[in-house]
Parts: sequence; C-alpha cells; structure tokens
Amino acid sequence: MVLAMSRPSRHPKTGIFWLRKRVPSDLVARVGRAIEYFSLQTREPGEAKQRHAEAVARLEARWAELRCGEPAAGPGATTDATPSPRSLSEREAGERAGWMYAHWLGLHRENPSQQRFWPTDLYRHLWRSPGGRIEHKEDGRTAVRAVLSFAQAEKVAELEAWCRDQAETVLALHDVEADEASVLRVAKAVAAQVQRASLTLAALARGEPGVGPAPVATAAPAAKPAKAVGLIELVEAWWREAERTGKSESTRESYTNTFKQLVAFLKHDEAYRVTVEDVRRFKDHRLATRKPNGQLLSPTTVKNSDLAALKSVFGWGVANGRLGENPATDVTVARVSKVRLREREFTAEEARRLLEAASTMERGRELPQTHAAKRWIPWVLAFTGARVGEIAQLRRQDLRKEAVEGHPNGVWVLRITPEAGRVKTKHAREVPLHAQLVEMGFPEFVAGATGERLFLVPDAKGDIAGPLRGLKNRLSEAAREHVDDPGVSPNHSWRHRFRTVATESGVSGNVIDAICGWSAKSVGERYGSVTLKARADAIARLNRIEV
Repeated sequence: MVLAMSRPSRHPKTGIFWLRKRVPSDLVARVGRAIEYFSLQTREPGEAKQRHAEAVARLEARWAELRCGEPAAGPGATTDATPSPRSLSEREAGERAGWMYAHWLGLHRENPSQQRFWPTDLYRHLWRSPGGRIEHKEDGRTAVRAVLSFAQAEKVAELEAWCRDQAETVLALHDVEADEASVLRVAKAVAAQVQRASLTLAALARGEPGVGPAPVATAAPAAKPAKAVGLIELVEAWWREAERTGKSESTRESYTNTFKQLVAFLKHDEAYRVTVEDVRRFKDHRLATRKPNGQLLSPTTVKNSDLAALKSVFGWGVANGRLGENPATDVTVARVSKVRLREREFTAEEARRLLEAASTMERGRELPQTHAAKRWIPWVLAFTGARVGEIAQLRRQDLRKEAVEGHPNGVWVLRITPEAGRVKTKHAREVPLHAQLVEMGFPEFVAGATGERLFLVPDAKGDIAGPLRGLKNRLSEAAREHVDDPGVSPNHSWRHRFRTVATESGVSGNVIDAICGWSAKSVGERYGSVTLKARADAIARLNRIEV
C-alpha cells in the first residue's frame, strides 16, 4: 500500500506546515476525495509535529468509524475489490514527475533569487545514510565526524518528506495505487526535477548568459485526471462547503461571476487545463475591461475580487483532490497607490447638507420603505458608525429599550445581528441610540412599521440580497445629489466621520471599536468586554447635529 506521511510538510512559499494524507482506496468514494490536505496553521516545527499527530489520529479514527458503519456483505453479495498496488518502473516514475520541472520554474521565475526552499547543495544527501567521515587525531585516537550538521540533517529529512508528499499526490490524481518502492521512485524523480529547476533558477539569478526564460508552468501534470472537473462545477462544489463555514451569498455570486468570465475568456470549461499563463492572460484581460460608466476596472478590484476568487476556489480544488496544482497561487496585481486629496470622512458642512436633505425629503412614487430609508438611514449612520447594509436590513425586533445605570429614562438599543442579514464580522453587537434620534421619533417609526423589515421588501423567495443591493445603490444616488466629491463614499464616509467625531468627544478607542464592530488590535484588547453602560455613556457624549 502507499506509505502514509509520517511528518508534516512545509509549504515552500509561506513556511506554514500542512498535513497531506492519502485516503484509503476503499474509502475514497465515501469520503469524497482522494487526499486529505489542510493547513496545520503554524510555522513552528515542534507544534506542527504535535498537531500533525493529533490530526492523523482523528482521520484514522474517522476512517475506522466509516468502515465499522459499512453493512456486512451477505451470502452471495459482491464487493468492489481493492486494486492491488502497482509497481512502477524508473521510466514510469520519471514520467509521473516530469511536470515538476516546468512547475517549479513557473513558481519562481519572476524572482529566481527568492527560491530558498530547495538548497541545491543538499540534493546529493537525499535518501542516503547520514554516515560520517573518520578523522585521525594527533594522539592516535580516531573519531567519526558527521557530514551534515543537525540543521542540515533536519532540512534533508524535510525535503525527503516533501518529495514523498508530492509523489503521493500525483499518484492519487492519476488514480494509481502504487507499492512502497514505486512511491519512493516517484519521490526521487520529483527531487531530480526540482534540483534541475533550482539550478536553472540559480543561474537566472546570477544573470548568466545562455539561460533561456523559464517555461510556463502547467496547473497540473500533463495527463488528464481520471475524473476531470469543470470550472463551474468546481466553484459550485466549493460553495457547498463554503456555505457551511459562513461565507456570504454575495461572495458566492462574485466568485461564480468570475468563473463564468474565465470560461468565456478561455472558451472551455475544463479546470485541469487552466495554466499559470492562462490566469495571467485573464488578469490582463480584466485590467483592460471597462465598467458600464466607461472607466477601467481598478487593479484593486481585479486583485481582491477576480484573483481572490481564483486562488480560493482552485486552492480548495487542490486541497480536496480535484486538481493537481493551483494555477493562480503566484499571480497578483501590483499595488497602486491612490492619490488622496482629502480625508475620507464627510466634513461638518457635508454631513449637515445630507442630514438636512434627509429630513426634508418628500416621498415620490417610490415604495414607503425606500422613502423611510432615505429619511432615517443617514441619521442612524451618523450616530452609530454602522455599515449601511447593517442598518438597511434592520427588523422591528432589532430595537428595544433597556434599563441602564446612570440613564434614568432607559436606553433604546439597536441590535446589529447576523440573524437579520450579512454582518461582516459575523458577530452581533448592540449600539445605543443617541438622544437626538429618540427625540426625532425613530422608536415610534420602528413601532409603526407594517412589515418585519424597516427599509426593505424581500423578494418572492423571502431573500433580501437583491433588494438590499438595490437600496444601497439608491441611497448612494440620493447622497450624490448633495455631495458629489469622488473623494468620499456616499454611504461609507459616515463610518469614517463617526470615529473622528467620537474621538473628538473623548470616547476611548476600544469603545469606538465595540460600537462600530471593529476587531481588537491587540491580544490585550480581546480580554474583557465593553458593557452596554460604557457604550451608552459614549453615545451620550456625542454632540447634537443641528441642520
């Protein structure tokens, strides 16, 4: 049978240790993947070994449970025979590892001097006994001196484990059940290809003449996988798991759109055929794409939306045995420094104009919920620092009155919660209402709402994603009628202004973070909590806004 990994493998780029273990062939169908592959989330070798051992124990216990849960075969029943391990010749092993040369060059060709994972001087020590050399001392005694230092021996062991890791993965992708000797042959062939590529990279780094450009890396071994997966199929499979981990519907929509655009660009839907060069060409295509207003897509959008989608979904495909390599791993967009001509928050005059317009806005032919949003949401943003979507999706039950020490008339409290819709941090928080909002009648407005949602009408399926997106756009359009400076965001600049105003009012940073839903900046700030009284006291310190 194929050897199981006995130690964690270090990622050659990030230095983070990973577990990669082949699923027993009789359980692949039930587990749904051929390789278990996930990060151990540490760069410390000792910690990685402990986590690796614990993870392997959990995997093997789970596999044992799966086997115990299988129904016993009755008389005359047939079972699928487990394929016997194959023996690969050195030629076959070399063919299985041949793709690694181009892949390794492709990973590092932009900055060949930064390839430090594979030290070429240690290659000759792989899979050899550490041994030592005999030294004769002047007093007639002899001693054996180790050829390698302890650190070098550790690195050799790491490289051997990594090569075996790659060998097991490529054999699994080709659905080859190999014997122990064959796995070792493939691992040695992988090492030879990486050594050859690393020597080429070293020559490139020295600028030696006669060394041509590195070949384009392929996304996977040249052979087509036994079970090829389509690009759209891949992103849909990713979503089935991502949804359970809390990814938002908007992320699904964004990632799916990116993959549809990739299919249209490449004119095929086969994930295994996508190469690093394909991803680079797609990146360039997106950078040359214009939005409906005629402006080019920003490099930030291409990097944080398109490339983020490709990296995440292809990475999931590798981790779950659907793909051999992630072709988007090292593709990026150069950071562009934006020219900023002003601060990102509204000025006092801009805030006053927007709030005055909100207070005097007359309802046209729009829905009552839309008119209410234009009337109330700017005011609520001004006194809470919340994200516009968090307020736009509010429900009647998200406002209540609480007795709070030091506030004899009680405090009206907004609960911003993932139960109502998307919250970026996925954590609920409570924000007291400012007295000016109470005097203006916001609690009475909430109590008189006819539907559950204060500012939205869900679609026929009860979803709010589409209506929410439309409402945010209408709020932006309304704000732009009064503040058209492109240096500020028509909705998000309220959040910037809130921090500035709260800081001027003497509110401490950790209380502002708690009100706005920002994460703690240090370990110390994660201890303890900001009480509702502390938040209410902070909101009470904010000055009224006269319009």
